[in-house]
Amino acid sequence: MRRTSILMSIAFAAGLAIGFFARSAGIDACRRSDTRAADLAAIKKLEQEDIQVTLSQDPKGLVDVWAEDGVRLGPGRPPTVGKQAITAENEQFRAQFPEFKVLKYAPVLVEVQIAGGWAIEVGNANAAYKMSPKDEPISVTTQGVVRVLKRQSDGSWKFAVVGLK
Repeated sequence: MRRTSILMSIAFAAGLAIGFFARSAGIDACRRSDTRAADLAAIKKLEQEDIQVTLSQDPKGLVDVWAEDGVRLGPGRPPTVGKQAITAENEQFRAQFPEFKVLKYAPVLVEVQIAGGWAIEVGNANAAYKMSPKDEPISVTTQGVVRVLKRQSDGSWKFAVVGLK
């Protein structure tokens, strides 16, 4: 009888431990799911902001989408590192092409992966622009766009690295 009592106590304790573990795992999965949903919504907000500021060519907005230590990579040029350098590069471009106008900008993101405070987007982008009002529009499709995003302390996301082929 005493042996049965001990076995029942062990079984009961094991059941409690398994139940507690299962409950904790379920709660963590819900938390991860809630966090992922919030992250995806914040990333979508950044994508919309990126489209808006690119179409409007808003100088402040074109920099605000970047993390402080963001890196912009492009073919045939050295990396542009940090918001200050990105601002200077944007200003130099605007001085050189003051009538530049973006007619269309549509990123087509194929995949978004989130890992901790980082996210990676992979896709393509379709765009059209004019260097001046008298120029013909130029349409481009960029394939192999990779954007690395960094979660900010307020839960928003900013571009950490953007690379174009």
